[in-house]
Amino acid sequence: MQFKERIFHAVLFEVLAVLLTTIGMAIFTKHETSAIFGTIVAISLTAVVWNFVFNYFFDKVFTGAREKRSIKLRTAHTVIFELGLLIFTIPLVAYLLNVDWWTAFVMDIGMTLFIMVYTFVFNWCYDHLRLRFVAPATA
Repeated sequence: MQFKERIFHAVLFEVLAVLLTTIGMAIFTKHETSAIFGTIVAISLTAVVWNFVFNYFFDKVFTGAREKRSIKLRTAHTVIFELGLLIFTIPLVAYLLNVDWWTAFVMDIGMTLFIMVYTFVFNWCYDHLRLRFVAPATA
């Protein structure tokens, strides 16, 4: 992917993630849509910053070719990243939605599980649509 396409991919991913998560949270909770939207945007921004910081230090510790990382290391990377993100987002959800810590934890876990599935589906769809629309244009 070229730089511009990477930006397009990232922005499209985040916009759809925010919209879909907001809709889901609006369906499953009694919170105002505007409060949910603001919370999801705050979580998204937190995730982007955490992703940058976490991966910077992770790559400092685990050097070498990234494509040669084992499934075990990749699994550990994902789990540690998500646990770290929860440390930041649970208090954020509790504060912004004015809920107790347990409710914030359950809500955050639900959003995390949704985002994991969404990430898989989004990237699978993007890759296949890219073959149809982008790849022929660059050939």
